[in-house]
Amino acid sequence: MLPWKRLLRPFAAVLLVLAAVLAPIGTAQAAARPSSGWNDFDCRPSAAHPRPVVLVHGTLGNSIDNWLGLAPYLKNRGYCVFSLDYGQLPGVPFFHGLGPIDKSAEQLSAYVDRVLAATGAPKADLVGHSQGGMMPRYYLKFLGGASKVNALVGIAPNSHGTTLAGLTKLLPYFPGAEDLISVATPGLAQQMVGSDFINRLNAGGDTVPGVRYTVIATKYDEVVTPYRTQFLSGANVRNVLLQDLCPVDLSEHVLIGLTDRIAFHEVANSLDPARATPTTCASVLG
Repeated sequence: MLPWKRLLRPFAAVLLVLAAVLAPIGTAQAAARPSSGWNDFDCRPSAAHPRPVVLVHGTLGNSIDNWLGLAPYLKNRGYCVFSLDYGQLPGVPFFHGLGPIDKSAEQLSAYVDRVLAATGAPKADLVGHSQGGMMPRYYLKFLGGASKVNALVGIAPNSHGTTLAGLTKLLPYFPGAEDLISVATPGLAQQMVGSDFINRLNAGGDTVPGVRYTVIATKYDEVVTPYRTQFLSGANVRNVLLQDLCPVDLSEHVLIGLTDRIAFHEVANSLDPARATPTTCASVLG
């Protein structure tokens, strides 16, 4: 019989592969390309769009690849758009969001301060995909971010922990698996349902006063499961199911953040509710 550690390795590898779809994984070449039209620290918010938008990538994503669709979409609509890298592990290029989430939130805090100082705006809006839609809630709740943020829009956020389509229930059958994942990729382990981090984040309620929250989810999400756990409860919360806007939209966890223009249209509505227009299947033309 093989030692348990050798039995564990394939299981851990499967978990990591499945976790990869927590964010669109680009190539090193794509990640190395400079952003086009965003991350311009000379940009000044307009009267129509007075707050800069900070994009927060998901697990295994980065500040460029995760936003090749949404960043130009918002920039073309007149927003000052910025994106950061966070949760880097030593020796792991391009694939970020794997470090401890509380430390990632500290990186977000510093980046928002930098954006506000450069643009002169009193507050920013945050848009995040997957972990990037959840991690900012730690910043809002524990690091003073609520005074600097007007709105948080989460696209398929891991709000209450994920079962990874039930795989996390198998971990007790592999002694040491949770410890291995926690050491190698703490930002992944902390996103599992029932983790200490998730429990602390949601203790006392999902929201903080003074911030508007929007969650955009898809019922075909295969990573943050069950998908309804993405929704938030509390004041100033709007939960949106993509298929209620367009029943034939088949986007799953990756595509909703990477290419789905129906989701993009709803992001724009959430950032500027006073000028919102109905989001339908025809929104792909907008």
